[in-house]
Amino acid sequence: MAAIRVGVQFHPQHTTWASYAAAVQRAEAMGVDTIWNWDHFFPLYGDPQGNHFEGWTLLSAMAAITSRAEIGCLVTCNSYRNPALLAVMAKTVDHISNGRLILGIGAGWFERDYTEFGYAFGTAPDRLRALREALPVIKQRWSQDVPRPIRDPLPICIGGGGEKVTLKLTAMHATIWNGFGPPESYQHKNAVLNNWCAEVGRDPAEIERSVAMQSNEVAQADAFLAAGATHFIVGLGEPWDFDALAQLLAWRDQQQAG
Repeated sequence: MAAIRVGVQFHPQHTTWASYAAAVQRAEAMGVDTIWNWDHFFPLYGDPQGNHFEGWTLLSAMAAITSRAEIGCLVTCNSYRNPALLAVMAKTVDHISNGRLILGIGAGWFERDYTEFGYAFGTAPDRLRALREALPVIKQRWSQDVPRPIRDPLPICIGGGGEKVTLKLTAMHATIWNGFGPPESYQHKNAVLNNWCAEVGRDPAEIERSVAMQSNEVAQADAFLAAGATHFIVGLGEPWDFDALAQLLAWRDQQQAG
């Protein structure tokens, strides 16, 4: 069985940098495998005008204050940045972190980000088409940029569950897939991804299966494991409550010991 990993996504909203940094460092000290933020410009819940921080500049700081855990955006919105620029940003954070960056990426969905920042929101097919076009550009840039990424190839995590396009792109390009529950839905999407791997000639074992969880879903870890997940990422907002993360880490250690 693949190694079980635990991650945490700290929501970069309704907080301060000092509080956020302390949470990131505490999580690493607790033994998490991965630490994530998200790529939005405004809060997703609570006061819509509350504090919020940008994901990639935040990632650079997260890289500088950690030393072991892998880091990434869960997930970057492809539409917000030129793909060649994003590739160089990712390469830079890869070097700052000494090879601990995961490029999380998806098609994007939060309309407010687009409208208030002047991006064309378009349709879901438009955004998926842009993602499909961007992924080869990103990989090509890594292959020719100087200096090359420390971790070569740099891992790509694709987030989403669209069965016709997103999961096909995952089979073609990703190192990690990130999906959501409930476990029955996750199991179905996981099977669809395996089918796409067969279609494109990819070994499905090459793609790590991660699941984004809320704190109240930690009790379903066994069900997600049975559904095919091996990388469990719990989302936390300010005020940070580390109880669910501690439970998930204890469960991971128990599974690995058994």
